[in-house]
Amino acid sequence: MTRQATSASKKNLHPRNLHNNGYDFPKLCEASPALQDYLIDSHQRLSINFSDPAAVMALNSALLKAHYRIDFWQIPTGYLCPPIPGRADYIHYLAELLEDTFDKCDHRKITALDIGTGASCIYPILGQRSYQWRFIATDIDPLSVQCSTEITKLNKGLNKSIKVTLQKNKQHFFESIIKPAQKIDITLCNPPFHSSLAEALAGNKRKNQNLNKSRINRKDKHINSQLQCAPQHTSSLNFGGQKAELFCDGGELSFIQNMIKESKNYQQQVLYFTCLVSKSAHLPMLKKAVRDVGAYHLQIVEMSQGQKISRFIAWSFHDKTDRQAWLSNR
Repeated sequence: MTRQATSASKKNLHPRNLHNNGYDFPKLCEASPALQDYLIDSHQRLSINFSDPAAVMALNSALLKAHYRIDFWQIPTGYLCPPIPGRADYIHYLAELLEDTFDKCDHRKITALDIGTGASCIYPILGQRSYQWRFIATDIDPLSVQCSTEITKLNKGLNKSIKVTLQKNKQHFFESIIKPAQKIDITLCNPPFHSSLAEALAGNKRKNQNLNKSRINRKDKHINSQLQCAPQHTSSLNFGGQKAELFCDGGELSFIQNMIKESKNYQQQVLYFTCLVSKSAHLPMLKKAVRDVGAYHLQIVEMSQGQKISRFIAWSFHDKTDRQAWLSNR
């Protein structure tokens, strides 16, 4: 079953998304004066140079401070700097999925598991600040875990709500993370898209070419920017991201298929498993993988972000009656 985005226009973000109307740069600069240094005049409108990693980092910091009460947010050089509007969309659609499930959804009771939280801890931040969810945030990279832990410790209210944990076994998603008898309401993941470094480099080249075209003949589409904010690694690799963030053997399809297989072992402890899917061509194979593990429920949720359509897959081993009674049975 495919649910279309509920926004009035398919060019809009989720109706609850705080960034639906673009960026209010004066307000953002008031919250974070450092952003002022990066403002430019673009077609008689304030903007920033989205190809400048420092500018995008300053914008993100301002957005988090102005809208999500985050005073400290830093990520190390070479790590992915996430576009916040799109990340917030995933959180809002997950919240809607839960609200559609329960007659009354008390978000304060929700526990979410973020697989591959990165150095930014962005999904737990947005989920906690938007809905007061509790989070388990995992990553296979020790520095990412260290940075995300520091973010939670230095921002009021996060440390008690977000537990950042190192996944020591790179072959697993849930093993050693979900404890016996522990209940998780929803999992989320933004998987590595590419299958190799060469593929990631080719994707980056296309992204830069598209950026250059848009700078020549641009209609303001800043909300849709998927630029990564990190300085250059080498002359040939000018995007941010560590190996685990960018690519894995078999790419996105293999990654999600393996997640689906392992989810069967935790079917009684998790209500919904979800994962972003970059390529729509992967959906038939992912649907088959979900059917093969015997899940009761399968849903593809589309999210519209400007001209880009993204989506996530959600599956559950609980039938409708069990899902509706899930919170009350906890």
